[in-house]
Amino acid sequence: MHEVVNNGNSPSKRPFVFYAIVALLIIMLLNALVFPSLMERSVIEVGYDQFLEMIDSDQVKEVAYDEYGGEFVFIAEDDGRPGLYKTGIWPDDGQRLLQQLMEHPDIQFSASIPTQASPLMSFILTWVLPILFFFIIGEIFYRWMRKKMNNQVPGGMGNAISFGKSGAKVYVADAKTGVKFDNVAGQDEAKETLMEVVDFLHEPEKYADIGAKLPKGVLLVGPPGTGKTLLAKAVAGEAGVPFFSISGSEFVEMFVGMGAAKVRDLFKQANEKAPCIVFIDEIDAIGQKRNTGGVGGNDEREQTLNQLLAEMDGFDGRKGVVLLAATNRPESLDPALLRPGRFDRRVPVELPDLQGRKAILRVHSKEVHISDNIDWDMIARATAGASGAELANIVNEAALRAVREGRKFVIQEDLEESVETVIAGAQRKNAVISDNEKKIVSYHEIGHALVAAMQSHSAPVTKITIIPRTSGALGYTMQVDEGEHMLMTRKEILNKIATLTGGRSAEEMIFGKDNMTTGASNDIEQATKLARALITRYGMTDEFDMVALETVQNQYLGGDASLACAADTASRIDARVVEIVKEAHEKARKILEENEDKLHELAQYLLEKETITGEEFMEMLNRKEKIQ
Repeated sequence: MHEVVNNGNSPSKRPFVFYAIVALLIIMLLNALVFPSLMERSVIEVGYDQFLEMIDSDQVKEVAYDEYGGEFVFIAEDDGRPGLYKTGIWPDDGQRLLQQLMEHPDIQFSASIPTQASPLMSFILTWVLPILFFFIIGEIFYRWMRKKMNNQVPGGMGNAISFGKSGAKVYVADAKTGVKFDNVAGQDEAKETLMEVVDFLHEPEKYADIGAKLPKGVLLVGPPGTGKTLLAKAVAGEAGVPFFSISGSEFVEMFVGMGAAKVRDLFKQANEKAPCIVFIDEIDAIGQKRNTGGVGGNDEREQTLNQLLAEMDGFDGRKGVVLLAATNRPESLDPALLRPGRFDRRVPVELPDLQGRKAILRVHSKEVHISDNIDWDMIARATAGASGAELANIVNEAALRAVREGRKFVIQEDLEESVETVIAGAQRKNAVISDNEKKIVSYHEIGHALVAAMQSHSAPVTKITIIPRTSGALGYTMQVDEGEHMLMTRKEILNKIATLTGGRSAEEMIFGKDNMTTGASNDIEQATKLARALITRYGMTDEFDMVALETVQNQYLGGDASLACAADTASRIDARVVEIVKEAHEKARKILEENEDKLHELAQYLLEKETITGEEFMEMLNRKEKIQ
């Protein structure tokens, strides 16, 4: 797509500073030619005897006495040209000479003789030049700010009336560069829903004949990085219509009413270019629920929202203006925005499943040189829960690693390492770890892997390493399910909690409770979170049965949970959480005690190799004889 640059500014005019400088030059020219006597005079200092000689020769025409300075200032003619002089006086002759000068018939005695600039020049220097200087500085700053705004926001800052402009980026679809649905993978359901919008923009009469109306607004909801903005661009690319793109935060202004003016301008431009698509990203910035308390409300945000509601009611959907919006927080939007007639349709853009991840990886791999023997299924299974943006980053990291290794194309090893880089961080090759700590980490990670392998409902172990990572982890155990699982049973949750406690259990068993380390902090956090969710969200205990004891907010942004129960119930929940984790801890310790020989054997092997694969691990675990 090509961006249309049109800020609508009129042809440039000469700035006011140009005329101010011209006027100043004219004043200075007139002052020099018409009033030469008023120009600044230089003062010549002469001796007292010379002063008396000039009086005797009738050169002195005007005299003034400076009582504080103790000197005479006088005008005398030298070769017919008047000049300004000054001289000191002898104390004994001061009063006598003063009296003589006052009585002299050819000398004019004055109170003072100006020795500085003329009044006109004083006015220019005192008032005109400072004002002109600050005006020039302001003009330069204004031009710099306008240039900066033009670089950041199409349409720029322009003149004063441009503050009400929407600042939306306008794209025009191009057959070669436009984004199409082929560029979007892993969101088949969302594409199918949006295809109806494309069909309407292509053949509106087909819908008009039957009396059907296209939804005025389509709301795309989902976690960050799932491709909501890309889907909106794909709709415009498929339909071949102008595409207005603006972020919700761009409507938020310092001055009340400016956001509403931007909304009006946006819809005005959209109606002029209909059929077209208007896309508002992060609409929750202006579409949050209005304050019902009456105190402390954000007047600017509410006015902007009210204007948006009014514009959505006012524009004619039959013209082909389609409003798309995206948000990560649909629960925070105002109900008036979501009612039929405004955002009629809600399209979930969820995290991709296994097949979706494979399709996304293949789409992004088209842009880089990839080896022919890549196991995309393995990479897709290893990236469960990853968004489209994260998968694109994984492919890019693999390409960067291939360049660092001096290869012309990406191989399987590059993709596997990039998955670990995104999940756990890059390897810290220069990290210095003592032999004792490496031994502890080795037993810790084998403890996780051994407990997971000895439970029937746990994901298989695919990799174990004790190489430190930039995320702070000194090692990790990777488990990857064979297929895609959308649900978890109670047994699977309990087994996962037991696996999480396996690392600490191995440390306690081998090194003693007094020598347990802080390496299990993340395991403890995850185990506690799972145990609490099992009680409060999943209703998997007999004591509390199927009762929701907590509420989840911002499900697409981490899912913050807060308890919704009485204080005594919360304490009972805490006690039950401790009980579940403790039972899992005991189970893990029992598994390790029953397989202590394998624990020592595998930990020693990992200590030597630093990294072992899941196949190596299972082969050693199933082998009866001990490796020497």
